[in-house]
Amino acid sequence: MEIFERIRKQRGPLGQYAAMGEGYYMFPELKGEIGSRMDFHGKEVVVWSINNYLGLANHPEVRRVDAEAAKKWGLAYPMGARLMTGETSLHKELERKLAAYVYKEAAAVVNYGYPGVVSAIDALLSRRDAVVYDAESHGCIVDGTRLHMGERFSYKHNDIESVEQNLERATKWASEKGGGVLVVTEGVFGMRGDQGILKEIVALKKKFDFRFFVDDAHGFGTLGEGGRGAGVEQGVQDGIDVYFSTFAKSFAATGGFLAGDADIIQYLQYAMRSQIHAKSLPMALVEGNLKRLELMQNHPEYKEKLWHIATTLQNGLKARGFDIGTTNTVVTPVYLYGTPFEATQLVHDMRESYGVFTSMIIYPVIPKGMVLLRMIPTASHTDADVEQTLNAFSAVAEKLKAGAYQDKILNPVLG
Repeated sequence: MEIFERIRKQRGPLGQYAAMGEGYYMFPELKGEIGSRMDFHGKEVVVWSINNYLGLANHPEVRRVDAEAAKKWGLAYPMGARLMTGETSLHKELERKLAAYVYKEAAAVVNYGYPGVVSAIDALLSRRDAVVYDAESHGCIVDGTRLHMGERFSYKHNDIESVEQNLERATKWASEKGGGVLVVTEGVFGMRGDQGILKEIVALKKKFDFRFFVDDAHGFGTLGEGGRGAGVEQGVQDGIDVYFSTFAKSFAATGGFLAGDADIIQYLQYAMRSQIHAKSLPMALVEGNLKRLELMQNHPEYKEKLWHIATTLQNGLKARGFDIGTTNTVVTPVYLYGTPFEATQLVHDMRESYGVFTSMIIYPVIPKGMVLLRMIPTASHTDADVEQTLNAFSAVAEKLKAGAYQDKILNPVLG
């Protein structure tokens, strides 16, 4: 079948819903100042779908520095990739401070988290190496391993026996090829909210020879002393060979960084295709991220407020009988059961009738018959936001149980 003909007939697992959901369920537009309450389709809603863990998006000091830096540098400076003409002293200062903060020798700033992880995995591995990764890893890890020209082994999610079994297979394969083994997982899994089994994996270094890469996008800023991440939380930061986090979550900014031994980080700076072939992170963003790091380091109360909101929300949901899975982080999933059609009706009702905006996850991301409403608590939320949300969940859950969403068209987009 011709390429465009196939695309027009087979829109993909998410694209097939575009005609009925675009602008509402997919590509929704939230208006107003970034915060716990924003405007959606002309109504104020409590928003649980924005990565602003520490509430820094509209912090007055952050806004001031962002504005002054943009005025000073514009958005073009520096021009070119870091390797060629995009190097600055501020980029290096940010890297030094990040490395020290997460207890590593060196760090390398990357422009975006997703291509940063993909490119780092690609650069670390040769065709003689084997990679072992969690089966429920984020798409950036999956795509990074797909670029790998050696052997790939995926283990059952957070199953240490499966990790060990696949390490045995990977070690055998790599030894026959004259290569090594890289294990990759997440510090916090963004859908389930459970931490990766970092401590257990690091313990396997006593039995196997491998290097350990951790994508801690949701752990940096939310876990560990000072928000230093899941490795510090679990007491195994030294056992993580390459540590990654994005600026898009706790910093509510753009970019990310990798940290580890100085010689390995230098190698990555010279080998990561997503960086050597891309423009340097704009100076305004570098200055803004320096300010965000300073605020995170000096204001532990932001993390404390985040955890107060998350704990209040999660305890309230459990007290009302909701299934929030195995989360042991601030990420808060709520599992319900119904068809995709019922899910859309429920989410529409929650937004329109109860003023609560959550993100809906359905098959193929999760099993058929299940609906996941994922919530991202932030330090910007209030106890009143939590109470309104808990009441909304109770109301829509009763309607779902009674079959109210089976055939009643609540959403004109779907009509």
